[in-house]
Amino acid sequence: MRFVWPSLAFLVGLVPLIAPLAPVPHPLLTIATAAWIAVLVWLAPRKPEWALLLTAPLFAVNNLWAQAATVFVVFTAARRVPRLGRLWALLGLATVLQSAFSLLQESYRSMPLWEAVAGAAISAVFFVLFPAVSGMLLGRRKPMVRLLQERNDYLERARALTAASARSEERAHIAGEMHDMLGHRLSLISIHAGALELATARKAPQLHEQAELIRTTSSLAMAELREILGVLRTNPEPESLDEDTGTRTDIESLVAGSVAAGITVTLDWTGDDLHGADPRTRRAVHRVVREALTNVHKHAPEARTRVQVAVQGGRARIQVLNGPSATAPGKGTRRGLIGLEERVGLLGGSFSAGPPAEGGFRVAADVPLHPAAQAQSAAEVAEVPPPLAAEVLTVPRVLGGGCLGLLALLPIAGALIVLLLFALLNPTLMNAPYFDSLRVGVTTEQEVMDQFGVGQLGVDGCSRFRTSHNAELYYKLCFRNGRLASKEQERP
Repeated sequence: MRFVWPSLAFLVGLVPLIAPLAPVPHPLLTIATAAWIAVLVWLAPRKPEWALLLTAPLFAVNNLWAQAATVFVVFTAARRVPRLGRLWALLGLATVLQSAFSLLQESYRSMPLWEAVAGAAISAVFFVLFPAVSGMLLGRRKPMVRLLQERNDYLERARALTAASARSEERAHIAGEMHDMLGHRLSLISIHAGALELATARKAPQLHEQAELIRTTSSLAMAELREILGVLRTNPEPESLDEDTGTRTDIESLVAGSVAAGITVTLDWTGDDLHGADPRTRRAVHRVVREALTNVHKHAPEARTRVQVAVQGGRARIQVLNGPSATAPGKGTRRGLIGLEERVGLLGGSFSAGPPAEGGFRVAADVPLHPAAQAQSAAEVAEVPPPLAAEVLTVPRVLGGGCLGLLALLPIAGALIVLLLFALLNPTLMNAPYFDSLRVGVTTEQEVMDQFGVGQLGVDGCSRFRTSHNAELYYKLCFRNGRLASKEQERP
């Protein structure tokens, strides 16, 4: 594509040779302007500042097709000038230079100054302003998209790492609790095995070795358990699990503590107590209620809160719901909630946390009273999602730049197509006898148009007609109020 666009620009610049739109320059000058715009199209991505300024000389030659191609040069250059102040300075200088070169055209000599200035202003809007703004917006889209993609990737990875860290901490905490529960039972086994060893030494010597093996094996198992699970501990002194943990008495104690701290909390317990439930389930119930009330203390201390525990069908369903708060909620890390999700998932239950439709915040968990021994986690660490596509991140910017580009392109393309049709379909060749027969003040404009069309309309309002006997000679006819006001011969 390096030479495709320059080649197309060169061909566009040669259109006046086959379809002149107005008094055309010399064919060699037309070829030179076509080559000039082709070079600028090639230069714009590489030297945008120079390409932008070098569009000005094209406006000194009456090659409208080459001038129209400068829109793409300005658009490309504006996309690649990084500094905004420098870009606007270059655009202002290019506008001044284009207007100055436009005033040098021969056709401007017969026009009032205000018309020339108005034409230069309109030209600056369509040939400079619109394509420059469109290119500027799209040019700044790429670095912004790259920055947004980097931030999105960073945030997604940070979120995944935070969740993984919270799950690891919760598993380590569970390992500590397992150490306490199993350690207690292994200690009892070791004590009873020691007593059995002493008893068998006196009463049943034949069983003494087996009793000793039981005692030493239980002691070794206790030591290995401490060594393995002690590595996973993050809290050197984990909370102990007593007989009331997770029961109604324990939850009432948590609620009473929150009420004493100034929080409006009510407890609604339905169903049996949890004394006969698995210790892991009771610990999960305790942790869910405690973490939810802790979040209420942090983020919604003025909100009314309701704790609901329903025990039925072999499951315990916990819900802590607080209403909307007058104060703005703080931004937490959600590490505690992620840990709860991991704990409940390891028991084969379900967990959810988020704002309900009526406002506030809701934490809910559903755990079995007697979970399976090898329940799998319901929430594994998900992979980091891919970054958002550039089109998704900047759709408004793309649409805005595209609309501005069309605003600049469509009027120019439409005008050129209309003029091209006029040039191709207009019978503009006029012979010398007919020109001599035209009478100033008598011949009507309609009479000439019926035979030769509108000719090549100039910026001065007059029509030029190519002669049938000399390709370099034109008949210039000016009409006022529908009648011939003047006629003359001219050369381009």
